[in-house]
Amino acid sequence: MSDATASGPQPGGPAPAELERLMTVAVRAAQAGGTQLRRFHGRLSEAQVREKGVSGNLVTEADLAAEEAVLALLEAETPEIGVLAEETGRRERQGDLEWCVDPLDGTTNFAHGYPFFATSVGLCWRGTPIVAALAVPVLDELYRAARGLGAWCNDRPIHVSRCSSVRDALLVTGFAYDRASRLDNNYAEFAWFTHRSRGVRRGGAAAVDLAFVACGRCDGYWERGLSPWDLAAGTLLVQEAGGVVCSYSGGPLDLASGRVVAC
Repeated sequence: MSDATASGPQPGGPAPAELERLMTVAVRAAQAGGTQLRRFHGRLSEAQVREKGVSGNLVTEADLAAEEAVLALLEAETPEIGVLAEETGRRERQGDLEWCVDPLDGTTNFAHGYPFFATSVGLCWRGTPIVAALAVPVLDELYRAARGLGAWCNDRPIHVSRCSSVRDALLVTGFAYDRASRLDNNYAEFAWFTHRSRGVRRGGAAAVDLAFVACGRCDGYWERGLSPWDLAAGTLLVQEAGGVVCSYSGGPLDLASGRVVAC
């Protein structure tokens, strides 16, 4: 993936008919992951949950099973396209396309039985998201989008809200796993916006937060400390639903920076 990802659609890449096909593949992959999440939800034992890397960053048997199901489908349907997946890393292929897979976005929620999580599958062309699918099993919601073709929740077209002021907005954000060890931890921003908006929620699943902005349930979202697999699908949903995504400075979004503003 390239270092920079523009905040709006870029020329080139797959033609609309191919985008439609790839979106169908992404939807099937997200559904395959969501099926595994349903199977494990509420049934995890302590032995099936462990930490990886930074303290508090969890991985469960559900993450692994969902990722295996997603990758198996992508390998069968698009063996020529590379993959960047949260649990197994990067599988490189020649060409400008790469899948970004988060098999279980909201692992901490899932491990505690908190019903806010999803399987997220995005496709990037030269680092720019062009296809998205997001399965939210507990809500029976399936989000999808393709560049220039719009965004949907199940079979309903979606659009961002018409809210134009922070004062009238319901916002959503999150806090990275390193929040206890650095001053750049989003606490000050959370307090600032809480005092100036109708409220700030913390969902704990970045892709779902972005989907909620795309469908107008929330008016804006910001967060730091994210990974490309957290952002690829959700940011495209917002764009195709008529919204804007950008960097903290207001410039083009860089997936690798882990920082995003969406509204």
